[in-house]
Amino acid sequence: MVSHANAEVDTDVVVVGAGPTGLTLAIELARRRVGVRILDRNPADFYPGTRGNGLQPRTLEVFHDLGIIDPILATGQEYPPVQVYFGGSPVYQGHTQRRSEPTPDVPYPVPIVQPQWRTERILRERLAGLGVAVEHDAEMVGFDQDDDGVTVSTAAGSSIRARFMVGADGGRSGVRKALGVGFTGTTRPAERLLLGDVTVPGMRRDVWQVWLDPVDKRVRASIWPVAGTDYFRMSAPITADDTPDLTLEGFQRLLTERTHRRDLTVTTLAAPTDYRVSMRLADRYRVGRVFLAGDAAHVHSPAGSQGLNTGVQDAYNLGWKLARVLAGAPDALLDTYEAERRPVAEQAIGLSTELLDDKQAEPDDRTLQLGLSYRDGPLAAGGRGGDRAPDAPCHTADGTSTSLFDVFRGTSPTLLCLERPGEVPEGVSDAVRAYRVGVDLLDPDGHLRAAYGDSGYVLVRPDGYIGVDTRSADEVAAYLTAI
Repeated sequence: MVSHANAEVDTDVVVVGAGPTGLTLAIELARRRVGVRILDRNPADFYPGTRGNGLQPRTLEVFHDLGIIDPILATGQEYPPVQVYFGGSPVYQGHTQRRSEPTPDVPYPVPIVQPQWRTERILRERLAGLGVAVEHDAEMVGFDQDDDGVTVSTAAGSSIRARFMVGADGGRSGVRKALGVGFTGTTRPAERLLLGDVTVPGMRRDVWQVWLDPVDKRVRASIWPVAGTDYFRMSAPITADDTPDLTLEGFQRLLTERTHRRDLTVTTLAAPTDYRVSMRLADRYRVGRVFLAGDAAHVHSPAGSQGLNTGVQDAYNLGWKLARVLAGAPDALLDTYEAERRPVAEQAIGLSTELLDDKQAEPDDRTLQLGLSYRDGPLAAGGRGGDRAPDAPCHTADGTSTSLFDVFRGTSPTLLCLERPGEVPEGVSDAVRAYRVGVDLLDPDGHLRAAYGDSGYVLVRPDGYIGVDTRSADEVAAYLTAI
């Protein structure tokens, strides 16, 4: 290892990879005024395709906090009805997702279909608004770390010195491989999909169409419309022995064979992929000053749309902790990232594998990720410590309507003082936003107290999880010291 101890840093954090995970992390750091550079080996006009397209309700809550929920909802759509065919004959039409209405505690109850390329564009625009641009054509080719920082080398011959580095560079992560971190799990050669974004004039755009084999009921082809575009996402299983044809002619042949529709013509093909199903989990999420996040730390089957969402929430968990440690919090706070997020990824891999193996299973509440919790983790205290903090409509002291999610939005912990009358404990610093319920926040319809009770204190972490739920002011102060 080359020694760079005490070398002057160029930035606080280098993020390798500008997919949804890396972009979310860069936003989290930039809005806390942490110096960040985000590198991506692809050119600026790289088209990642539709790929991870299902945004779960918990991820929508993250995007609410990041300030991008409006463009996400305006350009996405709920899952369309599915039209199932046996051979060439339609046999069933229905919904794959349970239809739910917003409630006071869950404002975004259903997943949104949003192509990954558009999610990335919206994230990049938000990041640019914070003064940070993705550095394209900037491939990381090596790095060295010491007690004080990390020195990153790029293919262009440049060198960047940072205090920390995060590998968000996908399932084939060069960062993970360079660290020597194991990627435990399996790849299933027999579970292969030919994927691509296609234009097919005359194809229905009001349903997600699935063709099944009339004998064994297995999926032969799946085509769903990409909202706001002329594209469809086409998926077709292939065998372990197939030699995939990733050309437009190859997709045309598959479309005709699998759908029994000879009247349909593929006129455009983008981002064709021979996808092999893998379920793998990194043995470690941290080695010294280098971290892994997103697909670099875990890969899933596509069933249940867990992968992108889990990666975004990795970044949401890690970002505020990096910022706190850079501001002087104990380094041990960074160890809680793996302690909290690796079990979540393990659950997500298990769930997506279950849905893949049970062809009759449908997504349920578990896929929404609203029930994920860090209970019994290192940053959970009190009865509900570690649970997701629910939303609730409420009013400010002057009677203006708002919601708890808007109150929580930002970069600081939030303390709800629930006693009647509420008082802010002594010693709570200005870095914590404290609200006396009934004084600073009014609850005319009772939704806030229905969600949080009417006594004690609830401290909500910057990532929207309850840190401590207690009647003890001393316990609140001790928790704040730890973070």
